[in-house]
Amino acid sequence: MQIPFTPVVVLLLAVVAQAVFAAGLLWLAPHNRRPNRLLALLMLAIALWILDGFFRAANVYGQNANWYFAPIYYSFAFGPLLYLYVRSLTNHAFRLRPRQLWHFAPVLLQAGLYATLRLTDYPTRLWFWEHVHRPYTYRLEFIGTWLSLMVYLALSLRLLRQYRRYLDDNFSETSQLRLRWLRVLLVLLAVVSAQWLVEVVLREFFGLYYRYDYSTELLGAVVFCIGVVGLRQADMQAVHFAADVEPLGKAPTALVWATETAPPAAPGGPMPGAARSQAQAAARQQPAVDARVLERIRRALEDEQLFRNPTLTLAELAAHTDLPTRLISFTVNQGFGKSFNDLVNGYRVAEVQRRLTRTDDAQRLTLLGIAFESGFNSKTTFNRIFKQVTGVAPSEFGKQ
Repeated sequence: MQIPFTPVVVLLLAVVAQAVFAAGLLWLAPHNRRPNRLLALLMLAIALWILDGFFRAANVYGQNANWYFAPIYYSFAFGPLLYLYVRSLTNHAFRLRPRQLWHFAPVLLQAGLYATLRLTDYPTRLWFWEHVHRPYTYRLEFIGTWLSLMVYLALSLRLLRQYRRYLDDNFSETSQLRLRWLRVLLVLLAVVSAQWLVEVVLREFFGLYYRYDYSTELLGAVVFCIGVVGLRQADMQAVHFAADVEPLGKAPTALVWATETAPPAAPGGPMPGAARSQAQAAARQQPAVDARVLERIRRALEDEQLFRNPTLTLAELAAHTDLPTRLISFTVNQGFGKSFNDLVNGYRVAEVQRRLTRTDDAQRLTLLGIAFESGFNSKTTFNRIFKQVTGVAPSEFGKQ
């Protein structure tokens, strides 16, 4: 068998080799083990799909038709692996439960079909291609993969939006946890899906196969990006975001009480209708912020200067104050009118401003040194947050 080493053939072969190598590194990576292994499986599934493109570009199928129906197609796993990767990356406690295995039912059927066909003789495979695969199962596989990827892409993007709100309510430093690269990756996959839709239209309505197909090359670019940035992702061990849990900013159940004017229930009998209605209305009413809790949080951040801890989290503030995390989050959101992230970084910016006006600090330390001593641990984060809070860049503040 002769392989024509054209630029496309070389590029596809290089992408497959890089994907397999990066998947091995991800599988063995010491941190983010569960999400990294899901990402490794996703890379391998995409690499095998690209391998089919390599076989076509290198004319492997034309030189040996026996390669048809090789068990290398697992495209129905793209969407589920992507979605479960996002879930596990944003929640260190995530575990794959048996009830979640239904996500992989389509890919098991897909793999079973090709494995079964591989065990048959060539005349049987040829008959299946002509009478079943080309008119039915190939179409179902191609369109079904596109639909599956679109659904799981939408779920993943929604999950990331919820995750960003969770970060603001739980972490004071989020630069390493925001997963901006993952959002870019999802957008790139959306571009691939758009190209995939073009291919579906060309095949279904114009009978054009492999004429304007660029999804394989685009997937190659995506899998290359995954290999580069996936390995560089910071340790997400401290993140425990669960999308099905009530947001922390809402009032804790323990804070919902009836008002003092609510009539008591009748002794020995059910509560009267009017009293029951008033009690239910009181239960639905937003509870007031406890001034003592508000003051305890203010004292911890302002007087005890917990904001100087560059990686301060809501859980650490709760442990320091002996207050429940949900109560602190509710009080911060309702009492201070801010997210936890905005509140802590507001104290940090105020401290930088205060110290910049002190001659000894301004002469003794650089601007970045003052920022680090005030709780920031990244120049980029400091510049962004300072300008966001004050409206001017840090370097311009002293000139006003």
